[in-house]
Amino acid sequence: MIAGLVTDSFHRASFMAAASSHSGDWLLAFPIASCGLKLDDETVRVAVVLRLGFSLCVLHQCQCGAQVDARGTHSFVCKQAPGKASRHHAFNDVVARAFSSAGVPAVKEPAGLCRTDGKRPDGMTLIPWKAGKPVVWDVTAICTTASSYIDSSTREAGDAASDSPAT
Repeated sequence: MIAGLVTDSFHRASFMAAASSHSGDWLLAFPIASCGLKLDDETVRVAVVLRLGFSLCVLHQCQCGAQVDARGTHSFVCKQAPGKASRHHAFNDVVARAFSSAGVPAVKEPAGLCRTDGKRPDGMTLIPWKAGKPVVWDVTAICTTASSYIDSSTREAGDAASDSPAT
């Protein structure tokens, strides 16, 4: 297996993620703007650079004080990164639109509903789904090459998502 030849943890995790089943399906999506499937040139550039494990930016210091390497993956985990919230909301919109297109009414960020850890779910269906209970969802985007997940990402593709505290 080629992954065994990659010694750097970052590149091994990148390779395993890129080689996993369905990881490239986004490349096959038709660019339909009305469905939210049209990516601008900069988004495609960043996605391809990250997928191939190339440098994305120059070394710099983040506004949170952390040192950002040329890979730029710090932006996926930084609590002060402006893109982190927008990515989360975009993922949440996709889930809500999927329910809507299936004819299932749903609400994002339902009021008065909390998990046992005090966090609120991102959405909920307005009709019962199974056993009289609605579907509740919480969107979490995991970066397989973030320093907090790199160990699990080098063991097996998909382990970063399995090790996530949100699951």
